Amino acid sequence: MIASTPAVQWRPAAFYRTDGDRLRCTLCPHECRLTDGETGYCRVRRRRGFALETATMASAVFHLDAVEKKPFYHYYPGTEVLTTAPPGCTMRCSYCINWKLSQYGRHEQACRRAEPVSAQGLADRAEAAGAAIAFSYSEPVLAAELTLALAALPRPPRVVWKTNGFMTAQAAARLAPHLDAVNIDLKCLDDAAHRRLTGAPVGPVLDTVETFLAAGVWVELSTPLIPGYSADLQAITAIAGQIRSWGSHIPWHLLRFSPDFRMNDHAPTHPDLLRRAVETARAEGLMFVYVERALAEAGRRTHCPRCHAVFLARDIQAARLPLPVGENCRDCGFAIPGRWVSRGAS
Repeated sequence: MIASTPAVQWRPAAFYRTDGDRLRCTLCPHECRLTDGETGYCRVRRRRGFALETATMASAVFHLDAVEKKPFYHYYPGTEVLTTAPPGCTMRCSYCINWKLSQYGRHEQACRRAEPVSAQGLADRAEAAGAAIAFSYSEPVLAAELTLALAALPRPPRVVWKTNGFMTAQAAARLAPHLDAVNIDLKCLDDAAHRRLTGAPVGPVLDTVETFLAAGVWVELSTPLIPGYSADLQAITAIAGQIRSWGSHIPWHLLRFSPDFRMNDHAPTHPDLLRRAVETARAEGLMFVYVERALAEAGRRTHCPRCHAVFLARDIQAARLPLPVGENCRDCGFAIPGRWVSRGAS
């Protein structure tokens, strides 16, 4: 539920430098150069004097979700996350299903209210629920200050992001040590198409994936099959090849496009294309390719790459019991990459 609370409040921000009489935000590659009182491309970071402020020490939602909903399929299955959504986004995707949260300040129907939060209060709320903290629905990198504040607590919670990956190298390097897992949207590889779809180049997204992988953050990737951008086998093959270059073990979630926002006149992705996309990705060498709904239960199962036994089955947005204990296939012992509950863990 969207919080019915006061309008967002402005708090001190990090990730900026002075540039003559202007101030340059260094959080995302737009690197907005701001005059006093001016708000950046994201609409949630603004200059005040010779400092920067953020409106993202707040959340428009508080949802207790299964971790599979983000989606994370190889990250502590069967656990829960407290989902928060600070307002705003560094992109303006034409198909965004969460545009009423992400397009804060850009669209008159977008959410203009959020509940102020403190790092300790948010951590206490997650601990009471036995959950990690997830930033989702809007763009997590815009909550960089809140993420760093959570990491600075005496007992920092686990933090996961569902992100577009569009951030500067400086921001990615500073934030990576404080993130347990990320699911990054890889919408398409063609830069011109990516700019038309999102308003941003794709190169920084690819760089972010590499930074997080090198830092040891658990990474899963998602690609919505968007008509005219990624909904053809040539584009799918190219993306699969890019993922394979990073690691054939990386889970890849193929998402069914649903008409929304500025793309209401396009048809949803046909299940046959999703099925062929899974086959194409596996033919390219990817071990773990998933479709949440359109291919029924089979699209959500994790199979052992060696013996093909079912390692973990899932219902829609939830793992199915019994959960695996440890990383090894019960039939052949192959180590399934991921973050799993260890043997002997309480």
